Amino acid sequence: PIIYDTNAVFGRDTSLTNPDGFADKTVKELTTNPQYGEARTSSGFAALDDYTLQPGESVSIVSFYGKVDHIEDVKPIADHITKAGYVGRKFEQARTMINDLTASVETNTTSHLFDGAVRQMFLDNSLRGGMPKILGDVDESARYSNYDEDERVKVFHVFSRIHGDLERDYNAFFIDDTYFSQGHGNFRDVCQNRRDDVTFTPRIGSFDVQMFLSFIQADAYEPLTVEAVIYYIKDPNVGAQIAGESTSDPKSAEILTNILNGGPFRPGQLFQLIGQLGVIISLPKEEFINRITAASQDLAMATFGQGYWGDHWDYYLDLIHSYLAIYPDGEESLMYDKSLRYFFSTATVKPRSEKYVLTLTYDGKSHHVLQLDSTTFDTDKEKEQEQFRSSKTGILGTEAYWQRTPEGEVFESSPLAKLFLLGSIKYATRDAYGMGVEYEGGRPGWNDAMNGLPGMVGSGMPETYELHQMLGYVKKVVDKYGRSIVIPTELADMIVEVNSALDTLQAAGYTDPAPTEDIPLAVPDVLFNYWNAVATAREKYRAKVEYYFSGETTELAAKDVSGMISRWLGEVEMGMARAIRVGSHGFEDNGKSGIPPSYFSYNITKWELNGGKNTVGLPTVNALAMEVGRFPLFLEGPTRYLKTVIDDEDAVNDMYGKVRKSGLRDEELKMYFVSASLKGQSYDMGRMMAFSPGWLENQSIWMHMSYKYYLELLRGKAYDKFYSEMKGGGILPFMDPVKYGRSLMECSSFLASSVFADPSFHGRGFSARLSGSTAEFLSMWKLIFIGSHPYYLDDDDKLVFSLKPAVPSWMFKDEDPNSADPTYDENGILTISFKLFAHIPVTYHNSKGTDLFDVAPNSYKVTLSDGSVKEITGGV
Repeated sequence: PIIYDTNAVFGRDTSLTNPDGFADKTVKELTTNPQYGEARTSSGFAALDDYTLQPGESVSIVSFYGKVDHIEDVKPIADHITKAGYVGRKFEQARTMINDLTASVETNTTSHLFDGAVRQMFLDNSLRGGMPKILGDVDESARYSNYDEDERVKVFHVFSRIHGDLERDYNAFFIDDTYFSQGHGNFRDVCQNRRDDVTFTPRIGSFDVQMFLSFIQADAYEPLTVEAVIYYIKDPNVGAQIAGESTSDPKSAEILTNILNGGPFRPGQLFQLIGQLGVIISLPKEEFINRITAASQDLAMATFGQGYWGDHWDYYLDLIHSYLAIYPDGEESLMYDKSLRYFFSTATVKPRSEKYVLTLTYDGKSHHVLQLDSTTFDTDKEKEQEQFRSSKTGILGTEAYWQRTPEGEVFESSPLAKLFLLGSIKYATRDAYGMGVEYEGGRPGWNDAMNGLPGMVGSGMPETYELHQMLGYVKKVVDKYGRSIVIPTELADMIVEVNSALDTLQAAGYTDPAPTEDIPLAVPDVLFNYWNAVATAREKYRAKVEYYFSGETTELAAKDVSGMISRWLGEVEMGMARAIRVGSHGFEDNGKSGIPPSYFSYNITKWELNGGKNTVGLPTVNALAMEVGRFPLFLEGPTRYLKTVIDDEDAVNDMYGKVRKSGLRDEELKMYFVSASLKGQSYDMGRMMAFSPGWLENQSIWMHMSYKYYLELLRGKAYDKFYSEMKGGGILPFMDPVKYGRSLMECSSFLASSVFADPSFHGRGFSARLSGSTAEFLSMWKLIFIGSHPYYLDDDDKLVFSLKPAVPSWMFKDEDPNSADPTYDENGILTISFKLFAHIPVTYHNSKGTDLFDVAPNSYKVTLSDGSVKEITGGV
């Protein structure tokens, strides 16, 4: 029986803490007494009122939760699920399903804990980023093709959802109660968690790259919320034909025709509609959905959500590099021959003259200038979208979300052109000292808790390091293929002004003070004037493309693109060096650590009123002079910096040593703080200042950023240091389980660090979640077992396959008494195994029993699907 009357269990204890009902009643009395559900929140306790346990016997109480569209459906469902054996079968089915879903990363080493963690990380990563499902397999040709090779092949991510959980219920999540269940996710989360999709599902090809690059807007920002892909059939005759071939009665064919030709759909919605409207399908479900998606067009979808974060674009190169590790021969076609749209949001970034606001200081004793309400909801953009609202459904059509020309044509560019646009605008968004990229869109970067930084006219070095990589990649591509790129003419006009300002700056001959002198905090006039000219060019460009692209384009020769990027990179690198000299500043931090700072703020020391007012009547100003402000060290700075020196092992090891000796190291836990001490910092910087030291984003161990740092050590081939950190307890599942306080398979948002007041909390994980940590872990797994580039083009442009793992010897044989026994082949040689590309079992034979760090196999023994065996020496 079910006890639904809350008062029956808890009596008058409205806190629902003490079950007072048991004080004077048995379970049987509770279930047989009258229950009342009116005017109170119901409970849902499953009760076992009479059962005698024999010695050694156990009994389980199982509760089912769900939803139905009609109350009449409850009883038949209840009758079905309460049949003998149903629960046991479902439990086994769930176990089997989880094993099947995680078989893609089956790993067998001497650490069974590690092997299990790999599976769990893969599962959790899939629940946030989604698991790609290949659709459109209608014949042998499609089944042996990828997304780029056959237009019938489609990709749909199932299970994707925002990172909500019971410990963070404010992050509510939603998933469809349909087949192909999925929900929306935040841009940064989904983009990171899909980083290695192509490694585990190579048939997706460049799908993820194209989808996320299509979200780049004309203003170089991205929407917050990523929705599931939608499908639509362009030709009504095709829809009618499929409907006729998929049904066996005229009524079903008519209804299905109307559904397929009625507008965009998702697979789960399609099946739901079919069920609700009584359509009888004559084909197996899988064949049916494959036929439909093969004949459909796909379109990525997103919504603005709220705010423009400064880091969303940071993750594009990760997707691109993952793609190129599998399809290095697809780079030119992807970068030049694909055509992508521009997302169109209803929010517009204000020019500085409208968001630099004169207001009282925190203590109310003086005035200062803050950057407030950086974006505005643009009613004219909303009107532009209204023409796509359906008169039948009242819903905005999908075409409302893509930028057009005045003639109504969707404007498109090649992926490389969009990357160049992105890099150009971010280059033109560097701060007045040429160091960080400004958070001028109203939101910070990865570190959400620095949410006050945009108001402080703040900027971030993490984005500068990513800009350095982005510009370098675009230059490498144009140098390699020598092809021109076509960009919007409005962007070309902006670039002319940006380069003219750079000419003026370089002609002025400015140089920083000698290395023995300090960089002045006041921004020199020549640099301020350059910043002002470049920012003005950026604002003029944005004003031109606020609603439309004109449709006019400009072709830039490869050598011209390469030349201007070289100049820009020179400026970016000067800014990177300048940032280290300006340094960090905080408690017991004199800024001389040599560790890259993460963030800067800018105090506008001189201004003029421009006659404007913001929405609450405060005056707006034009900046005339600035002074840079510094912050304590944050782990994000050196982590992103390592990407710029990843091929220099000495530089990687040097930075590791500096970070280890700095205020970022938690010596008690042997981990790394997300920030050094924030003692004495202004509350203006963000919500982190509201937290106690060692808690949440205030000097805690933030697992995701720690994992990012460890990943860069592995990428930089600092193998001994990486595995020392891993086995030393920095990475799951090698943490102290007593301190961690939860499953070693489960990531946390953060660990309370050693500076937290309660020592019993030190090292304990809090806020278990579907986190970006899983994406970093899987990238580590890929480097450990596969290598960074399993496919590459040799000097003769021939495609070569070669594994190049980074496996430590202890994964083959470990003296730790908790480790599993090693495995050997028939010749007594140590072995470990893993799954390659989710399907191919691979066994490494380690004849010397040593570390296999960056070492390719001497030979391969390949068993083909027909059972034949090929033995190959060297790369394949």
